[in-house]
Amino acid sequence: MKIEAGQKAPDFSLYDTTKNKVTLSELKGKQVLLLFFPAAFTSVCTKELCSVRDNIAQYNQVNAQVLGISVDSVFTLGKFKEEQQLNFPLLSDFNKEASAAYGTLYETFVFDMKGVSKRAAFVIDEAGTVQYAEVLENAGDLPNFEAIEAALAVTN
Repeated sequence: MKIEAGQKAPDFSLYDTTKNKVTLSELKGKQVLLLFFPAAFTSVCTKELCSVRDNIAQYNQVNAQVLGISVDSVFTLGKFKEEQQLNFPLLSDFNKEASAAYGTLYETFVFDMKGVSKRAAFVIDEAGTVQYAEVLENAGDLPNFEAIEAALAVTN
């Protein structure tokens, strides 16, 4: 299913690296930036998430909650978060339900892996409506952070 701006964001509940369940609908009243990514410990994913880490103040100033999501286990994501000193939650979509709901699953990824999250970005407003949606077919590409920041009304 393809998610587009103007649609209600599909709800989900996923576990973070501290084994707490995070439910999207419970974040109403905050903007949310969902960043789906293929796999922890890969070069482009590390570059993307470390860039967000280094610019987290921009997201905090507009009351935006950043959530990184991949199909990696909570244990893998926990080690990745610790090693990269990421300052926002990483959520495990191990069962691939959120990735499927947002239309962000590769049928086949590298090494014949099935059901890996595509790199994607979604900005969800305080009411739970998608304001920005970008799903990248090429895992080597990064989301358009200028467009994301504009959707969040981030000022530099």
